[in-house]
Amino acid sequence: MSISVLNITKLYGTQKALDAVTLEIKPGGITGLLGPNGAGKSTLMKILTCFIPPTTGDASVCGFDVLEQSIEVRKKVGYLPENNPLYLDLYVREFLGFIAGTHQLKGNIAGRVAEMIEMTGLQSEQHKKIGALSKGYRQRVGLAQAMIHDPEVLILDEPTSGLDPNQLLEIRNLITEVGKTKTVMMSTHIMQEVEAICNRAVIIHKGRIVADDSTENLQHLATAGVIIKVEFNIPVGGGLLQKIPGVLDVSFPRGEGEHRILNNESRFWHLASAPGTDIRADVFQFAVEHKYTVLSLHREEQKLEDVFQELTRS
Repeated sequence: MSISVLNITKLYGTQKALDAVTLEIKPGGITGLLGPNGAGKSTLMKILTCFIPPTTGDASVCGFDVLEQSIEVRKKVGYLPENNPLYLDLYVREFLGFIAGTHQLKGNIAGRVAEMIEMTGLQSEQHKKIGALSKGYRQRVGLAQAMIHDPEVLILDEPTSGLDPNQLLEIRNLITEVGKTKTVMMSTHIMQEVEAICNRAVIIHKGRIVADDSTENLQHLATAGVIIKVEFNIPVGGGLLQKIPGVLDVSFPRGEGEHRILNNESRFWHLASAPGTDIRADVFQFAVEHKYTVLSLHREEQKLEDVFQELTRS
């Protein structure tokens, strides 16, 4: 088991940051750790990387206990904290050589540094001071230092925070590639990030794990059911749509530009039905009976964000 957490509780005075958390992550793959601010994500990561001890409970990485064998754990883990602390006055290549020295790497250190620079796309920036780099390139340097000792487990705390869309895509692709050979745990607030690169999601709320499954399975946990988005040729009343068999709720979709709702009538509607149902045939039958024309109709895919909001709302 790459990561094993058993009944971990962490107290800061009277505040309970983690409450009897149990979690196991097998080797390989990318696990997303999700939760609102203050949920306990960073606390869990700091415990697994031996920066802080748990109040009670046990945790191990690659079979080594985080309290009793912290040096061995550090050898197995690469860690990129949220604030990505770097020595801004050092040059990229110089900094990575220094980090390699702190890990007491043997053999061709210069070759290993060059390998990390190539892997993280830092070739054009390697002779610059870290303080002169953009945030995207600083994140690359942070990833390079986390991986330079070839750890089995990579723990990334908000690795794409504050990046522009191009930088985000580049770092996402890099993490995906790394996840093919290493066990990766990453925290993020970006649901699309988890859907794109993680094969497992763990949602934590108020110090407790409230969901843990594959991203595909979690997308079906929301209680909203199936959403059908339909556009008619002329405005249709919401009360009339409510009478269609199987329709549980009707709502006006936002972001339709100049098409506004008036007297509870609109050309655009969202129709909600129970999970596992398909009301599209009923919608077409309704249109035929009332002499409406359906211009478009499709099912809205359930998103991980919907599940996240439901589980962390209270």
